[in-house]
Amino acid sequence: MPYSKITPLILDQLKQIVGERYVLTAKEAIEPYSHDETEDLVFYPEVVVKPADTGEVSQIMKLATEHHVAVTPRGGGTSLSGGALAVCGGIVLTLERMNKILEIDRENLMVVTEPGVITEILQNEVEKVGLYYPPDPASRGSCQIGGNIAENAGGPHALKYGVTKDYVMGLEAVLPNGEIIHTSGKLMKDVTGYNLTQLLVGSEGTLAIVTKVYLRLIPLPKFRKLLYAPFETLYDAAKALTQIFYHQIIPAACEFMETGAMDIVEARLNTKFPSRGKAQACLLIDLDGSNQDELDRQAESVYEILTKWKALDVVSADTKEKQDAIWRLRRSIGEAVKQLVYKEEDTVVPRSNLPELVMGLKEISKKYGITSVCYGHAGDGNIHANLLKGELSESRWQELSKKAIPEMFELTVKLGGNISGEHGIGFVQKEYLSIGVGKTEISLMRSIKNIFDPQNILNPGKIFPEAPVTPF
Repeated sequence: MPYSKITPLILDQLKQIVGERYVLTAKEAIEPYSHDETEDLVFYPEVVVKPADTGEVSQIMKLATEHHVAVTPRGGGTSLSGGALAVCGGIVLTLERMNKILEIDRENLMVVTEPGVITEILQNEVEKVGLYYPPDPASRGSCQIGGNIAENAGGPHALKYGVTKDYVMGLEAVLPNGEIIHTSGKLMKDVTGYNLTQLLVGSEGTLAIVTKVYLRLIPLPKFRKLLYAPFETLYDAAKALTQIFYHQIIPAACEFMETGAMDIVEARLNTKFPSRGKAQACLLIDLDGSNQDELDRQAESVYEILTKWKALDVVSADTKEKQDAIWRLRRSIGEAVKQLVYKEEDTVVPRSNLPELVMGLKEISKKYGITSVCYGHAGDGNIHANLLKGELSESRWQELSKKAIPEMFELTVKLGGNISGEHGIGFVQKEYLSIGVGKTEISLMRSIKNIFDPQNILNPGKIFPEAPVTPF
């Protein structure tokens, strides 16, 4: 059944719900909501609506259900899989006005927040009282908690501390029909029926719209140390990484960067990584803890492992200024790559298979004559493989990348991995879903979607393979 267009009557009703100033229809006003951070895709919604609270979200969804209008929920617009694209037109429902931290509960180590709070702002606020919210996607300065929940966001420190799902204890959410549900809350244990909280985390905004979040916090680590190690080959770097874990050391973060990625960010920021030389890859190992002596012993052990496994150098950044400078370079890689014409694949494998993954990804890109750069959260086996258009013609670029990408995913799955570690399937990867997920599992997922959203009005055109949608 085709979706209804936005009529003057629907516009009037939306204005009655949220106020006229929070209903946008002019092209220049809705342009920022026509794209996210996914390559160069553009889909204009018919209208952008900015609710202020759960009640307004509920009324909007009831209206959309009544008229069969497509609704795309949107956080900070930082999706890398097309998750925030209004591929079926209709309404973009942005949660940016719902941006209040409602409570920092020091007794229960919890924070209660609205979904529009920027992740880094929440982290900074809880750190003021000695607490820590670890999930830290590269876009933490602009992404929002609601979007992090939709994608089950991770980031570098997911290695030691886990991803978003490990901190979400309860949710308030609005169903596509406008009903409001509550799933648990400030409870460390709750097996009262099915775990609806975790079903919604990572559902990419296709099942419900989150309007309130209960997040678990932990004590803020007191001490940090950062080690940076260049290697002559990609394989040496990947192999050295596996040895750290073989010796039962769990860093807070362990990042992998190949030379091509480092070249791009150095050129963009006009600065240099330290002690790089002719290295083809580098590791960034972040250690933290609450005991300085124990942290020093751990750092010494990592130093010895890296040296033994062919590190060309090991640089210790033991001041906050040095650590921030190196982390700024690492976190800037993704943004620097986005300035080029590229396609990013979010591969993930068991950590022990990382060397084979990295080398295999490079071999496939070379086979098709495509330049590739790899970087990512190597400590948890999550590598972002970026294919660059370079000097290829547009037709040749499209032809070759469409051949290379499924081969990369097939290799990933063969190595025990899957096609997305943290970016989600969204719009751009849905045609590859069957590479990583079986027919029965896809059928179950479709059934769950149908139960929550029988009209398929909430973030349609995402996750599941279907007829292609043309941007407009």
